[in-house]
Amino acid sequence: MKRKNIKPVLVAVFCCTLLLCACADALEEKGFSFINEKMIADSDEGAEQWATGAYSTLTYEVFRWNAFPHVLDFDCDYMTGPDWAFGKFGSGNFQDDDHAQQMWEKMYNIIHRCNLGIENIALMSNASEAAKNNAMGELHFLKAYAYFLLVRAFGPIPVRDHTINSGQSDIHQPRQPIDSVYNYIIANLRKGEQMMYKNTDKDFSLGHASAGAAASLLAKVYLTMASAAVPTGEKVIVRGGKGFEKVGGEKVYTHPVAIEHTKTQLAGYENIDYKKYFAWARDKAKEVIDGKYGTYGLLSYDGLWEKGNRNTVEHIWSLQTVSDDEIYGVSFGEGYVGLLGTVGEVYGLHHGMRDHWYKLFEPKDYRIVKGVMHRWQRYHAVEYKGGSYYPNTEEWKKKAQGYTDSGGNWVAPVEPFNDGLSYQSKNDNDHLAFLTKYAHVTDRTKKRTDIYYPFLRFADVLLIYAEAANEANEGPTEEALDALNKVRQRSNATLKTLTGTGNINDQVLFRSAVLEERAMELAEEGDRRWDLIRWGIYLPVMNAIGGTDEADIVKTRMEKHLLFPIPGSEVGVNKYIQYNNNGW
Repeated sequence: MKRKNIKPVLVAVFCCTLLLCACADALEEKGFSFINEKMIADSDEGAEQWATGAYSTLTYEVFRWNAFPHVLDFDCDYMTGPDWAFGKFGSGNFQDDDHAQQMWEKMYNIIHRCNLGIENIALMSNASEAAKNNAMGELHFLKAYAYFLLVRAFGPIPVRDHTINSGQSDIHQPRQPIDSVYNYIIANLRKGEQMMYKNTDKDFSLGHASAGAAASLLAKVYLTMASAAVPTGEKVIVRGGKGFEKVGGEKVYTHPVAIEHTKTQLAGYENIDYKKYFAWARDKAKEVIDGKYGTYGLLSYDGLWEKGNRNTVEHIWSLQTVSDDEIYGVSFGEGYVGLLGTVGEVYGLHHGMRDHWYKLFEPKDYRIVKGVMHRWQRYHAVEYKGGSYYPNTEEWKKKAQGYTDSGGNWVAPVEPFNDGLSYQSKNDNDHLAFLTKYAHVTDRTKKRTDIYYPFLRFADVLLIYAEAANEANEGPTEEALDALNKVRQRSNATLKTLTGTGNINDQVLFRSAVLEERAMELAEEGDRRWDLIRWGIYLPVMNAIGGTDEADIVKTRMEKHLLFPIPGSEVGVNKYIQYNNNGW
């Protein structure tokens, strides 16, 4: 395969031609295009440039600013942060924040650029059929991804299959029913998996999506459709509830409790044959697992997020970024993992996981042993040599501060807390379960870093298979259990069983175990809100928290929160969209 980073070869072209296109495409991309097609050669390299240019939009336009990945992550039960950093969006004020607007406008920008690329590649006469097919397949895939994000977030949406300048599309498009949008997504992904290179093909470009990415996303689309269409009345068990109690004016964190929630069928999915789509999700995920679309697998936990393993077997498709680059670097790492100062002090670090999420794990699970920051020093604590630790438990207090044992002997703090700092921890929004998965970058002292945000991982495919097999077979199978346990085994978690104490041997128990595993494994990867919504338990799970979480973030939700508000740049401007989603 060609080992080259996806950092665009078209940077100069982007900068020179952003404003060259007429404003006819206003609804699709705010009045300008990204390239002058006359500058792209009619060649294999030119076909690839069209695809590369569309991918690069994810970095320099979508993830360059802080709406992403916040719009994917923040609105769920297990993630939190101080109110000033978590924002209005994280508290459910979707219309008072630009996150939902960015989701709409940026995804339609990508769609336009994919359509533009497909139209121009189709006209090429000198490029090989293989190169043309692969590039167009990638653009079909990327367009499907954008529509998938849109339909989950907004429900019925316009489908734009051509650019305005092609003469085949009107700028004004009505919203299409949800099942019609999904049929369009599926059609594009089927083209993608047939046209794109496998990750084992010699002409595959590292960092691009592959046939395996299209097949993996197709399995996820099938699963989303199926679970959303499951009729009202099915049960799902989620560990949650109130995060704290007030005792003597102090917050005392609680343990999550298992609550059985009743599913509500998601509006717009009533006509979808959920049994058929669960079977399709199972079978498609199995094809990826069995290697039909290339070579994929799990990495060791220690190697999972290492820079050297980017774009390898587990990371099916990721955001491609560049360290210390104002255009192709991302800044969300400041909130998720913090920036480092000259003596290792941390700036930022305010978006993390709730204490309830941390308590889902066994103490030995690598995802909290190694995957959570247990020690840090904030910049303002340098002067007085202070440090922070998490979690705020007696066990970790002893590790961080030392203690006197039963024999009266002093037991010193353990490494790394034996560095002379005075460590403290509190039940507040400065002490959360901050994850380490995005800390593996070239230089954490830089505001814009090279975080390869994961869009599709092999662990996700295994969990898709486990969930879909359980539903398609109306109960767990040994194969479904094996897929679930492969993810757990990698993280040193106790394997689940279908027999004995604590077994998950019926459909509801297994379903609940897989959804919990997804919450643990895929934390801060843009999945949790959408998992709760597709299973029709978003409202009861959020409201079971009891108003606010441990960081005082409002978690109360109403029916209107199931969909984002359509931005004003579309409502009333598009003659077919005169009304917003209910409640907005």
